[in-house]
Amino acid sequence: MPYVTSAERFGIEKGMQQGEVIFLRRLLVRRYGNLPAWAEGRLAEASPPQLESWGEVLLEAKSLEEVFASSPTAAH
Repeated sequence: MPYVTSAERFGIEKGMQQGEVIFLRRLLVRRYGNLPAWAEGRLAEASPPQLESWGEVLLEAKSLEEVFASSPTAAH
């Protein structure tokens, strides 16, 4: 098994998080239409657990506001 430096691991984790943001954004746009600036900002600042939580809430939320109300923005 090849050695992965901490910098490489950070890059891998950051890439995975960006992929989660892209996927969640696609789902949100498909369900609610173009996203307002405040929603784009929340996605850009979200932690991986927040993204996961919003993805789950998205399945039953009636509005975009309801998706983001499920989890307050937390510092990374």
